[in-house]
This record gives sequence, structure tokens and C-alpha cells, in this order.
Amino acid sequence: MARVTFRAARCKACELCTTVCPKKIIIMSRHINDMGYHPATVEEQEKCTGCALCAMICPDMVIEVEREEKRA
Repeated sequence: MARVTFRAARCKACELCTTVCPKKIIIMSRHINDMGYHPATVEEQEKCTGCALCAMICPDMVIEVEREEKRA
């Protein structure tokens, strides 16, 4: 299980994260941030695999991916 969070106020809506997500769960929000952009957000958090490709491609370091470790 993984959790993805976005610093929506800093997102410039470049949409790079939406192109690399293998599960296609990152979408552009309907609301507009303080900079005038529609920031990225996760639509179905439970489908996230924690690959962190979105965080790696983000030029503004807006995305943080946290992975939960499986317990034995």
C-alpha cells in the first residue's frame, strides 16, 4: 500500500506525472490553485503501487510517495 500526496499550491500543472503513472490514477483537479493552475491529484489512492515514478519526474518536487511496509 502506498500514499501519494501533492503540494497542490506549488503544482504548475505540467501533467508529466499523469503520463508516467502505470495505473493512470493521477488526474488534474477541477479546482485552481493560487498560481492559477489545475493541480494534479490522485483519483484512486488504493490502486497506487508506490512506484514513485510521478515523484521522480516532477520538476518542482510537488509529489511525495510514502510506502507502507508489509508486516510478517
